Amino acid sequence: MPAIKVGISLPTMADLAPKGFPGIAAGARHVEQAGLDSVSVSDFIMGNGAPALEATVALSAAAAVTTRVDLRFSLLVLPLRNIAWTAAQIGTLQHLSGNRVILGVGSGGAPGTPFWQAVGAAAEGRNTRLVRSLELLPGLLAGEETTLPDGTALTLAPAVPAPPVLVGGNSDNAIRRAALHADGWLPSMVSPATVARGVAKLREAAEEAGRPAPSTTVWLHAGLGDEESVRSARVAFEKSLVDMYGLSPEEARLVPIGGSPKEAAERFAAYAEAGADHLDLLVDGGDWERQVELIAEARALL
Repeated sequence: MPAIKVGISLPTMADLAPKGFPGIAAGARHVEQAGLDSVSVSDFIMGNGAPALEATVALSAAAAVTTRVDLRFSLLVLPLRNIAWTAAQIGTLQHLSGNRVILGVGSGGAPGTPFWQAVGAAAEGRNTRLVRSLELLPGLLAGEETTLPDGTALTLAPAVPAPPVLVGGNSDNAIRRAALHADGWLPSMVSPATVARGVAKLREAAEEAGRPAPSTTVWLHAGLGDEESVRSARVAFEKSLVDMYGLSPEEARLVPIGGSPKEAAERFAAYAEAGADHLDLLVDGGDWERQVELIAEARALL
């Protein structure tokens, strides 16, 4: 069976925090103590009053109380951010954490919201800005003099190893950007069969470009056990996949991971067989700390 790592996505929006979630720092510590491989945070500030934590600061809190787990952005919206400031933040986090950062990036799922307007980020051209940021970031992190789009020559220190970069998105364009400009692909809410098709395209595009085959991390929802809150959360999530993302009911049932630890381990294995290297799981329903322990139990069965 191919090896696969499993981590937990820490909820950074208040309405996603399930029962028993102890907060970012305590949650990260619990994930590490459970023996899982990573913690992650998402970057999704709307600016409309919905509570949301800023991703870099939240992941810094996780870094301060852990020593082993990977620290993942799933994902950071680069076109929303000034690349010089972002490089300084990522470099600082990489330096202080002992080089544990994994940088998932994307072009943004909510352009035009008040926060985008407030920071002066245009929806148009955001994919081009994403690629340009990916081109500039390695030199900035390496402490090299780097010329920014406005002509400014910038050198940051201390130099740090560039973290692995994963490009988020399910589309063929996202797969191609990952193959040409990154170390990995980060799709979300997809079945093993969809992952397998995407991985085949990813490897083909990388081979054509003469680049190593990128890794694949899949972002999913998980709720183990059979209690009512877990079942309800899973049914609601499956419905959202049909209503909001256009999946068929049959495919939607294949995306969330549930059941017993043994059944969850079988689902982990299915994603591994499809070509996934890492699963990033957002807990749905049930007691959060207990869910983490059940997921760790499933991971140990592989």
